[in-house]
Amino acid sequence: MRRHGADTQVSDELLEYAESRFRRARVATPRAYPLPDESHVDAWEDYVTEAQQAGAAAVLRKKIVQLRFPIASGMSLNPAYLASTRRGSASPENLRGVAFKRPETLSVSIHETPAGRIPVIKAEERSDFVSLVRALAHRNEPADIPPAQGACIVSGYNNWDRIHSYRAAWERNNPDVTASDWRAEFRRLVPQRKRYQDRFILISGGAYSGVPAGDLDLPEGEWLKLSLTIRLEHECVHYFTRRVLGSMSNTLHEELIADYVGMKLALGEYRPKWFLHFMGLERFPAFRTNGRLGSYLGNPPLSAPAFKVLRALVVSAASGVAVVDPLRRTKHRDHAAVASAIQELAFTPLFDLVSAGMGQRGGVPLPCR
Repeated sequence: MRRHGADTQVSDELLEYAESRFRRARVATPRAYPLPDESHVDAWEDYVTEAQQAGAAAVLRKKIVQLRFPIASGMSLNPAYLASTRRGSASPENLRGVAFKRPETLSVSIHETPAGRIPVIKAEERSDFVSLVRALAHRNEPADIPPAQGACIVSGYNNWDRIHSYRAAWERNNPDVTASDWRAEFRRLVPQRKRYQDRFILISGGAYSGVPAGDLDLPEGEWLKLSLTIRLEHECVHYFTRRVLGSMSNTLHEELIADYVGMKLALGEYRPKWFLHFMGLERFPAFRTNGRLGSYLGNPPLSAPAFKVLRALVVSAASGVAVVDPLRRTKHRDHAAVASAIQELAFTPLFDLVSAGMGQRGGVPLPCR
């Protein structure tokens, strides 16, 4: 860090910032990848089948209660909204739900990952993606969604459709039960979160990290296709780190890993120069303020002097990932190989990646191709 211009105070700040949140998986026997699906995937397979017949927008609005309410300031405190999202009460019939600009372009699918399959909701229209994120990650409040954000994992989602299905099956098996009996059964259900909590990905169809195709010298259509794959595989890395390594967070270390895997699976190679462009550092030492790096400053955020040094560290770390390159021998989609690569990078400290990428003269970052 001294070679990158940090004094003792900044070094201490960055050491704390870079502290790993990953834990090594403790299992009696080696894991086989992909892992078994989480329990909610079965319900989402039904959603996919229904969407093929009735359209994704209609099915999602039927299954996801938040989509039956509009995006509006103060909606998270609306009594009807709270009753529906917290208690599963029926939503008002005369209430206009989330307005999608191009509902016909919404889709629902199940995507394979090393950590098991995960449901994916895709919105081709940017404004529809923003609406989904606001509804499902911000409780229907009109939160600002950064232009560079093109995906989001929703975790711990209380799926009232699954709860209602559970109740219907329980009542069929117990025809003489009363409302009081259901309340007692519901209390027994609450601790069993796997029975009603879901995890799924929201994804948009735009340019990855908001970077225009021309900036990477690519045709628009090719870049949009690559963007979708990079974005989806990036989110799947977060799913893996959460399920296997106990962390899913917006940290620089995790973003390095996720972008590395995304590019390897989309392109067959990792391009440090592209990563710097995604971060807003394509003209280092200048920083483009709408680059993604501004979203990874920690809590509380890094000081201005520490952020200045961090930018230099990112350039070196981007090259360091290319030096390590744990998927360099893999030429096809191999869940076990991807799982191994994620764990190798996760347990390589961020500053080891910085060191691997540094040049031999005065700590100057290696040039990135």
